[in-house]
Amino acid sequence: MKHNFVKVAAITPQVKIANPAANAAAISRLIKETASSQIDLTVFPEMCITGYSCGELFLSNLLIKETIQALKTILEASKKSSALIFVGAPILFKSKLFSCAVALQKGKLLGIIPKTAIPGYGEFYEPRHFSSGENICELIDIAGATIPFSTNIIFQANNEDIRVSAEICEDMFIPNPPSVSHALAGANIIVNLSASNELIAKSDYRQTLIKAQSGRLAAGYVYTSAGTSESVSDMIFSGHRVIAENGVILSEGEIFEDGVTVSEIDIDRLAFERRRLNVFKSEQGHLKIPFELEIKSETLTRQISPLPFVPSDTKQLSQRAELILTMQSRALAERLKFTGLDAVIGLSGGLDSTLALLVILRAYDFLKRPKNRIIAITMPGPGTSQKTLSNVLALSKAVGISVRNIPISEAVDAHLKAINHEKEDIAYENAQARERTQILMDIANAQKGLVVGTGDLSEFALGWCTYNGDHMSMYAVNSSVPKTLVKFLVSYEAGRVEKYKSALTDVLETEISPELLPHKGGKISQKTEELIGPYELHDFFLYYFARFGLNPAKIIFLAQKAFRDKYEKRAIEKYLRIFLERFFKNQFKRNCVPDGVKIGSISLSPRADWRMPSEADPKAWTSGIKSDGNSDS
Repeated sequence: MKHNFVKVAAITPQVKIANPAANAAAISRLIKETASSQIDLTVFPEMCITGYSCGELFLSNLLIKETIQALKTILEASKKSSALIFVGAPILFKSKLFSCAVALQKGKLLGIIPKTAIPGYGEFYEPRHFSSGENICELIDIAGATIPFSTNIIFQANNEDIRVSAEICEDMFIPNPPSVSHALAGANIIVNLSASNELIAKSDYRQTLIKAQSGRLAAGYVYTSAGTSESVSDMIFSGHRVIAENGVILSEGEIFEDGVTVSEIDIDRLAFERRRLNVFKSEQGHLKIPFELEIKSETLTRQISPLPFVPSDTKQLSQRAELILTMQSRALAERLKFTGLDAVIGLSGGLDSTLALLVILRAYDFLKRPKNRIIAITMPGPGTSQKTLSNVLALSKAVGISVRNIPISEAVDAHLKAINHEKEDIAYENAQARERTQILMDIANAQKGLVVGTGDLSEFALGWCTYNGDHMSMYAVNSSVPKTLVKFLVSYEAGRVEKYKSALTDVLETEISPELLPHKGGKISQKTEELIGPYELHDFFLYYFARFGLNPAKIIFLAQKAFRDKYEKRAIEKYLRIFLERFFKNQFKRNCVPDGVKIGSISLSPRADWRMPSEADPKAWTSGIKSDGNSDS
């Protein structure tokens, strides 16, 4: 589909055991029904043409012949669909029977993949009927066509970006699954036609395997299993269907509910991840079979979170928040222990300095140091509002520390007078930030302290910090935490510690501002998001630009899906341009950021993840975004 998404469907049909004709009709009907959904790749279960639970009937000449006739029926139905289709069938080849995935498209057979791992333990007795297809690579004459019969086949789309391979059920459970060699040979989508029976907790185990395999292979994984209409003589089947991408479940059907599960696999994401990992060698020995892919669908069904850095599940959010705060505080504790210094922090009454203080408190608890050793300073200036000043006082009282008040207005005025500067411009603003940093650094020297930075990942990305002002510290605990996540971490602590709740709630309700221009009647006059745009958009852009290397047109497409009820396309384009221009323009600030612990998938430290020349030209990224708010997408 559009923007290199592949729309995939995992389907569990109702089958009649040992009745290929009836099953072919059911499969054909589903192929025709899903054709209207503009599916690119369709996967049916193992042995769906006959049913998996046929037992000794698999050896019947009649069943084998009926299977071929059913396959012809399905081929005819596939003419009404443009999808690459995989169906499961028992195939006779050189006097041996194989459990196979049959690939077909538009009325043509493309190839047959035999199952490698044939289970003969517990409730399974497949070696009684089937042979392993391992190391077979030959041609087979079937249903009027001569096609490859091999485990090592990659079906490659005409645009060459989409490469599909198959494995069958037990193949996924063995120590060295076929999908490993498929991925190393270039396959970026693995399909699994399965007939895994249901047991207590087995669906969780399958899901874990699928997530792990898609993650370690940096691939899409489409899994579909035999359903409720299989025989229940000794086993029960649940029709489990899972679609995963790079370690994440995109969509999953309910067990014991046959039907269709649909999602889209992002080929661009997978390609970027493989380039980033740089461990995928080019393994030889796979057949490359071309197929035509008609990109039609523009409808995205997979969920695109507007807050990609923040878990949507409440329980997961709490666990993630606790882990992040632990990582931040333990890292800071180690630095304080190694240096023998105490934490020095400037408190503004805003989100970032509040989070940094919460991290310091946890670090002191771990070190078993008394909180009265924390050196906290507030430095009100011309733009400091009554709201943020009261936030500082309430917060310090709630957490039980004292705060030293050092006004900076006179010092800044004297400095500006000394350099003959009178305008309230960028120099006026930055002079305040540098004055505050100078105070913190000098107090740290005088009192054997370590200045804890408060700036966050979003500010470093946008360059929304004063060079050698709040840009600098001795340890930057928030440097890998984006603004949207900062807010949730502070909110988490407000809910966790009752005595912090009121003070932290006041901070959360305060508008984000650098407070570097004179306040108006004691109120904030400078509102960051009115100047550079909403942080939720900038964090969204950062995630897809830095983590997955997506182009602007695709980022806009995803943002429209994520923020469809909140921002119009014109606004998304406007702020994406701002993000890209600021990101490129401010690399020089990121080239000399202080130490700070990496806590998530993105770090902009030149010592960790992000190395980029300060002179990089953003034109290739911004040229597709027209200045009038429209984009070439």
